Amino acid sequence: MNISQTRLKDVLLVEAAVYGDQRGFFMESYNQELFAKYGIHHTFVQDNHSLSAEAGVLRGLHYQLQPKAQTKLVRVTAGAIYDVVVDLRAGSPTFGMWQGFILSAANKRQLLVPRGFAHGFCTLVPNCEVQYKVDAPYSPEHDRGIAWDDPQLAIDWPAARPILSDKDRKHPPLSGAEHHFTYGGE
Repeated sequence: MNISQTRLKDVLLVEAAVYGDQRGFFMESYNQELFAKYGIHHTFVQDNHSLSAEAGVLRGLHYQLQPKAQTKLVRVTAGAIYDVVVDLRAGSPTFGMWQGFILSAANKRQLLVPRGFAHGFCTLVPNCEVQYKVDAPYSPEHDRGIAWDDPQLAIDWPAARPILSDKDRKHPPLSGAEHHFTYGGE
């Protein structure tokens, strides 16, 4: 397994060992003991699975406020996405910065998105299935988001006119979003 730091501190790219032959492949997508050796000590309590039927579906940018903030371990099991994280931690040297990653069923990469980051993705092909573990259950009263097209962030999404939910059309820009995360703290 290879786990590497991204330019946004604490966001990690996880590349599991994949063993393939003429039948297909095998990989451990999660192994608590192995993750702990890399300093990842989250206790995941819920698995989520989404299907996006069309290319250009954009989900996000989402996060939950404390005390129900979530760390996510995201992977794609069908198709491909452009996955984006935005640093919301006050005092962070990368506050308000974003980074994008291609996650796909083919590359089998996973992304660890810690608490204090907004997360979203845009599907690159039809019939994308995204699965992710979270270390806190969904809490509607703590659920928040940032506008996908916030000019301050200037995220270079792969779809000029994405397919959005009603909820995702209404998120405020980062400057008007409620978030209380602190760099180096919970």
